[in-house]
Amino acid sequence: MAKPGYGKRSAPDERPRGERDFVHLLPRDAAVAAYIDRLPDGSDISVKTLARHLPYGQCALSTTLNRLQAAGHLRRGSECVITDEVMLWVTRTFFSRTAREDEWWNAYIRGDAPPDLPQRPTRSRAFILLAALGRKNPALSLSHSACVNLEPQVGEWFARGATEAELLHALTAGLPPVVHSAARFVERRLLDKLPPERILPAPRTVLRTLECGECGVPGTPEALLGGLCRPCRGPVPEPPVGPPGAVQPPGVRDRMNAVRAGLVPRSERTYR
Repeated sequence: MAKPGYGKRSAPDERPRGERDFVHLLPRDAAVAAYIDRLPDGSDISVKTLARHLPYGQCALSTTLNRLQAAGHLRRGSECVITDEVMLWVTRTFFSRTAREDEWWNAYIRGDAPPDLPQRPTRSRAFILLAALGRKNPALSLSHSACVNLEPQVGEWFARGATEAELLHALTAGLPPVVHSAARFVERRLLDKLPPERILPAPRTVLRTLECGECGVPGTPEALLGGLCRPCRGPVPEPPVGPPGAVQPPGVRDRMNAVRAGLVPRSERTYR
């Protein structure tokens, strides 16, 4: 693990792990990506540390990390961690199992990256808690329709800041010897023990920056296309001039010299 606050940070809204997660990468890159993907957040994924645990040298791993960055799986940068005592900028490596475009990473750095994957329809947190009551206490087993009917009331508890542990305690503590109607009993307790509204802390502003994966210079997301700054990306190639196959201006002189070198002098020509 890295020092507290540093190391790997997983991107949100990831697909479930599958056998074809990194099939689009080269074999070594896919193996390293799969290894990093399974590490917990906060793990040290520097080149030196990876080289101690993987059968690759530091140079090979440095190249692989750069290719993972270019493929949209990795970005290097900093994030501001705010506590009651200090405000500290820490170095982090953001990793995504899903390959992301530059636009997604830009939104993530701003703190507003939306889910870009189609979400499988799932039951709400409230429905899941109600459906699991029977495992906590068989006397409170609820039918599907009862869970649907009581779902809004449990949702109100969550909206007021209640935790699942608090909800379970309120519903299951001190049960009578016999519960004749589990649905009616749970409904009554949800109503009678509804907590007051809580003032939740306002969401803090996300402060993150990105750094060039080659030279480490910080920059805006728009300037770090593919995770590299403009100097490290190299010069932008000039668009071709003329029809397809035409010799471009920088190569005209060399092409003419090659043609002249292949000509036979007039004095040496033979005629038939």
